[in-house]
Amino acid sequence: MRFRLLLITVCTLLCGPAMAQVPASAQASFEKAMRLRQQKDNDAACKEMQKAINAYPVYTEAYSILGEWYFMGRKYGDAVKVFQQASSSTRNGAQAFAKPLAKSLLYNYQPTEALRVLGNAPAVKAADEFNALSEQAMFMMRSMAIPFADTIHNMGASTNTRYPETHPYISADSQTLFFTRKVNGIDDDFYRSRKDSCGGWFYARNMGSPPNTSSHESAQMISPDGHYLFFSRCDNRSENGWDRGGCDLYMAYTADSVWSVPQSFGATINTPAYEGMPCLSSDNRELYFVSDRPEGYGGLDIWVSRFENGLWQPPRNLGPQINTQGDETAPFLHADNNTLYFASNGHTGMGGTDLYFCRRTGDTTWTKVENLGFPINTTANENSISITVDGRKAYLSSDRDSVEGNYDLYEFNIPAAVQPVPVAVLKGYTFDSLSKERLNYASIYISDARTGEQLYHYTSNRGDGSYMITLPVGRDYTYNADRIGYMDITDTLAFNGLTAMTSMEYNIPLLPQGYEAPVNETKLVTIHFPRNIAQVSDGDKATLEQLILPYIQQGNMTILVHGYTDNTGTPIINEQLSYERARIVADVIMAMGVEESSINSQGWGEANPIQSNETEEGRTENRRVEVVIRR
Repeated sequence: MRFRLLLITVCTLLCGPAMAQVPASAQASFEKAMRLRQQKDNDAACKEMQKAINAYPVYTEAYSILGEWYFMGRKYGDAVKVFQQASSSTRNGAQAFAKPLAKSLLYNYQPTEALRVLGNAPAVKAADEFNALSEQAMFMMRSMAIPFADTIHNMGASTNTRYPETHPYISADSQTLFFTRKVNGIDDDFYRSRKDSCGGWFYARNMGSPPNTSSHESAQMISPDGHYLFFSRCDNRSENGWDRGGCDLYMAYTADSVWSVPQSFGATINTPAYEGMPCLSSDNRELYFVSDRPEGYGGLDIWVSRFENGLWQPPRNLGPQINTQGDETAPFLHADNNTLYFASNGHTGMGGTDLYFCRRTGDTTWTKVENLGFPINTTANENSISITVDGRKAYLSSDRDSVEGNYDLYEFNIPAAVQPVPVAVLKGYTFDSLSKERLNYASIYISDARTGEQLYHYTSNRGDGSYMITLPVGRDYTYNADRIGYMDITDTLAFNGLTAMTSMEYNIPLLPQGYEAPVNETKLVTIHFPRNIAQVSDGDKATLEQLILPYIQQGNMTILVHGYTDNTGTPIINEQLSYERARIVADVIMAMGVEESSINSQGWGEANPIQSNETEEGRTENRRVEVVIRR
């Protein structure tokens, strides 16, 4: 639209007096070119318009229209040639065509030449757009001079099609890429692609219904644990026009690979205006999204709502340091909970829509916005970005290799200067330490180990009790976990010495409220087993008899026989094998004269390893039966 306004100005200044002097052959070619353009035969239209210019070299309107056609078709080199010829061939052309020529030079990656053109046009210097074009040119010169070590790769046919693919979102484990595809160029739906064993990607599959429907679903994000989906859905407006907007925010949940029916965020977040492109912070306390509701600074702005006292609070605009008179879209707050990436056409950049970032300095304040630079940004449109938890690889959507609006997905290694803060991933589940059953809805509080300040509050998944937490490295934390009917537990997480992303698994045990530990519990012996074997050796039988007989004579005891495996094999097989081993040991003990009612034998599979399962030595230690005397 801005480019067309430039050409309207050119024609207003120059076209009127010249029309009466146009030769018949030039006028005929001009009119034929316009008819071909209406028929969408663009190449033929451009050739015919060039004929009009050749027949009448001072044909200002023909220059303006042909240059616009080339520019809108992203043939910026051809647009430069047309406007350069117009500048030298038409009356006052150097002044009249300075801005469209400069803009075409910028989009053709010739910022130095664009600055020269702007500097030689005094009338342009007085115009409002001069500063914006000059700032863009100077930024491009600086950005293009910075070396970029990596290559930005188109992700190819496994994810990209002839239809637009936008809003990539990489899972916390970097194994699944979610994105939006405009199916058949009409309906926006969610797709996902999984990484194969060679580091490539399987062909993307539609996520099905729900969450997809006949409405437009787009701009999705997945919670770190993979159980919650946040997205925008359009075509929602209620009959009265007040209850819902054209596009609103929704959430869906999954426990067993089946998504629930999506639920709206309600009237606190959603309005009759546009709401879309949600992003939940890693501590689950902030929801960032895009809206064109009133009280904004431009078209689309980024807003944030905080979750307090069990409710989402009225949203707050991120302010003029981030939002401009243009559009700010696609917010992505990294798992470090500190670095915000977004798209904008209002900040100085390469042209079109660029990607930017800023870092948090307080609860409501951010550093100055910075452009991610060339070649991450181009003179085309880069409309969204997602970055892996380790902060090293990024996925973006851009229409750089196609016609405007036909977006593809790209991947690249992100430069260190614009990487987020390294984080550690803590994952596992909460469970009853006696029954070993997983516990959902357990609260996990993370605090700074030095100051005691509570930083984050998480809840274990309502389905399987799992959790996944991302924490910035470089300091130590304490956690406190509790649940109704259970005693709380507190421990320390030592992350101070870490400088890069790491992943830790930690399952949190909770004891039932009122539990009293036994008076005396003694681990008597640990018996190890070869892989896939459930037999007790004669030596182990002799050891059992020697250690247990003294306790048999004392009486009044319970013998706990617990079997464990390593992590090879399936969980079901491991649980069965561990129980078989425990029963065999229990049979040996009963043969010594112990009543079966005094023996408690259970198999726990691969739970509670005492060594790492990454080595054969560790797996050997974990294949065991523990015999414990409780008195």
